[in-house]
This record gives sequence, C-alpha cells and structure tokens, in this order.
Amino acid sequence: MDGMNIVVVFPGQGSQSIGMLSDYAETWPQIEETFKEASDVLGYDCWDIVCNGPIEKINKTEITQPIMLAADIAVMRVMAQQCLLMPMVFAGHSLGEYAALVAAEAISFADAIKLVSKRGQLMQAAVPEGEGAMAAIIGLNDDAVITICEQVSSELGAPVEAVNFNSPGQVVIAGATAAVEKAMELLKEEGAKRALPLPVSVPSHSSLMKPAADELAEYLKGVTINTPKVQVIHNVDAKSHDNPDDIRDALVKQLHNPVQWTHTIQIITDGADVVVECGPGKVLGGLTRRINKEVKSYSLDSMASMQKFLDSMSVE
Repeated sequence: MDGMNIVVVFPGQGSQSIGMLSDYAETWPQIEETFKEASDVLGYDCWDIVCNGPIEKINKTEITQPIMLAADIAVMRVMAQQCLLMPMVFAGHSLGEYAALVAAEAISFADAIKLVSKRGQLMQAAVPEGEGAMAAIIGLNDDAVITICEQVSSELGAPVEAVNFNSPGQVVIAGATAAVEKAMELLKEEGAKRALPLPVSVPSHSSLMKPAADELAEYLKGVTINTPKVQVIHNVDAKSHDNPDDIRDALVKQLHNPVQWTHTIQIITDGADVVVECGPGKVLGGLTRRINKEVKSYSLDSMASMQKFLDSMSVE
C-alpha cells in the first residue's frame, strides 16, 4: 500500500436507491452515524428515507442531494478507517464535488449538508416541474451533440445544451422539455446509438439554472470554506482551487455550466495507480474505465466491493 497513488471520486444524483448501503450499515456504525449527523442538521430522518423510501421522495432533488452527500461521506469514512490511506486528489461528479470538498476538509459536513439541501431547493424552484428535462446520448461525438443542440435551441427559441461530458461517446443534454425531446429525435437520426431520457425534473448544468446559481452565490457568502487539505479537481474547469472565493465561484458556475468529467478523469488519472469511487452505485467506475483503460478502478458500493479493494491494497 505504501507509495500507491490513490484518487477518490464521489458520485452525484442518479446513483441513489432504496436500501443503498444497507449491507455496510449492518457492519459499520459510521454509516448510520453519518446519516444521523445529516438528519440532525435537516430535521428529518435521512436514513429512514433511504431504507424505506418511497422512491419518489428519494428522487426529490432537495432530498436526493443531502442523502447522496451523506452516503458518499459515509463510505469514505469506512474506507479511511480500514485503509489508512491519504488520497492524492479528490473529485466528485456534479453534486459529488461537495463530498470531495468535505473529504478535503474545505467545508464541514454539517455546512455541506445545509448547502446541498439549499442547492436542491433552488434548482427545483428555478424551473417548474415538467418544464425541464435531461437525456443521455450514447454513441455520438461531442461536437455532433453540441451542434444539434445549438440548432434545436435556435429553431425552437428554447434552450437545450450539452451539459455532462461523461466519457467519450457519452454526453448528457439538458434544457426545456420540448427542446430536449426534439434534440433526442435529431441525435438518433444523426447516428446516436441511444437517447435515453433521465428520471429527473431539473435540467442541471444548463443555462436554465442561472437564477438558481445567482441565489446560490448569495448563500455561499455565508458558508465557511477553507483551503482544501487535499487537492480537489472541480467540474467546471477541471482545475484545483485553493482560495475559498475561487471555490465558491467554481461551485456557482458548476450549476449552470457543463460538467467536464472526461477531462477531470484524464487529469486525475495521470500518475494515479487506483481510482476509488466512494458512494452508492458504479456509474463513475464505468466512466473511468471508458476514459482510461490503464488505471485500476474500484466502486465501493457494497461490503463485497470494499473487501475486494482492501484485499488488492494488501497485495500491493
């Protein structure tokens, strides 16, 4: 384990599910303890929602965001206790960036829980339900997706934009519902293998989030942010920032600009031996393998996967 260059990444919205991390909770008290910390801040029982749903509640943006942040940090705490490693860099996909900042001790967990709950409320309020949509486009290059989105936006007078550059051949689009639907049609005609609507009501990272971003900027003025103790690579520019005001600025811009995940992974895997996804699901592990086939990748979404990772570390 000595001398291993380990990168930790945190998933965002979309990786949540009823019962996530339940097998962890049977063994590691840190899981429920972390969720209790979040519950004490928010005034409702986060772990009960995770265990019992309903799924409509888990998928409500202002609830999804704090429970995903708690899940990411809970897994990180278990890993840190078991592995005693210090990652060389953190990154998180969209909402996961907040977990990266907590892990790097730039923002306290309690402040981050309040912050992402507020972020979710602002995002939901920015676009009435049903008027915004997102879709994953598989099998087209970035430029083709961008061009067709620009064409549809111009024709309809309503925005649709490429908002997540997740891996080569996988781009997420977002915007006004009618524009997203039209773009999906044209992108399939252009040769996209798949165009999949995503189960969200908020067009994250699109220009429709600008009002939410402006309000988030005001809220962030009152949040204590410290220089990260470990480098954090931000979504909006695939760069690290030490100055607290620059971090605030990156978080505000992230809300209404694309997630540069492909570029982020290319940067953080340069010189890395292992990329570890801390949180529910395996989305980022899959993306990492598509972006950089050379680097080892582990998704710690279960006790079995955690044990596999720990075993591999002890062999090294």
